[in-house]
Amino acid sequence: SSQNFSEEFAEAARQLKKEAPRIQFGKIDVTHQHDLRKEFNIQAFPTVKFFVNGSRKDPIDCKGVRQASVFITWVKRRTGPSTVLINSTDQAEAIIKADDLAVIGFFREPHNDSVEVFCETARDVPEMPFGMTASEDVCANYGIQKNTLVVFKKGKPVHHEVLEDGKQNKLGLTRLIKTFTLDLVTEYNIETSVKIFDVPVENHILLFTPTNSETFDAIYENYKSAAAEFRGKILFVLVNTDEPRNGRIFEYFRIRDIDVPAVRILNLTSDAKYKMPADEVTVENLKEFCQSYLNGKAKLHLSSEEIPEDWDKMPVKVLVGKNFNNIVF
Repeated sequence: SSQNFSEEFAEAARQLKKEAPRIQFGKIDVTHQHDLRKEFNIQAFPTVKFFVNGSRKDPIDCKGVRQASVFITWVKRRTGPSTVLINSTDQAEAIIKADDLAVIGFFREPHNDSVEVFCETARDVPEMPFGMTASEDVCANYGIQKNTLVVFKKGKPVHHEVLEDGKQNKLGLTRLIKTFTLDLVTEYNIETSVKIFDVPVENHILLFTPTNSETFDAIYENYKSAAAEFRGKILFVLVNTDEPRNGRIFEYFRIRDIDVPAVRILNLTSDAKYKMPADEVTVENLKEFCQSYLNGKAKLHLSSEEIPEDWDKMPVKVLVGKNFNNIVF
């Protein structure tokens, strides 16, 4: 809530006053400041903008940060180095083991574009520690041959991303790294729903299935296998159809009991929905569906009720998705 964030914001201001006294904090209630709201195009609340070098042009948006500690990291990475420079294996291990998640950039050739992209990504992911190294010894210790970003979870490497010049961009890396705050497949419930929408991946695939069915284990393994391949591009979500609290999602996707197991893709930006053409939830079918969606080849799913028998009996005709086109156009 705004109130809660307001307290976290004030706490960050208190702490940064000692460490970085040149950074000023201000709070504006835009309900009375219409001109400011318009000038800075404030749509949602709370919104945090960071103004640099006394200019009111192009302030930097601070999105999705809710805690004082994360906000402090965000500010520090904007005003100083965004990653810790690692010179020894001990130093690398200390960073890797300090938190649940850590990201290390290993650079065999330190003078190329990928270093800059890595540092920019670190600025946008203040939730986790970032380190970088160009030390031969440290790279050798982790068996790194090329410029590589490694995500560590609970002290173990869980993802290697080779950083080739011009291949990666900041947004793609940010999305990929933030997915590690979730499981490979995230079951939808009250607690996880907030986290799911916090990860900036706009494509979600949802598997609707009862989790206590005989076929569940096999289907779930297939779903997980496909998820590994599309990490950072499509977020894999599991919806338990036996859970009454998930009723609103079934309604939204128009999923009926006879449809399950069902697989849908949702694009959060356009709200477009896509139905997996195949019935069987196999690894092949899932991969084909995801790939055709990413290539822009998947067919839009216009879920519709059946046409009522008496749709044309009255002067005002009853239209549903299935007869809309024929009757209207």
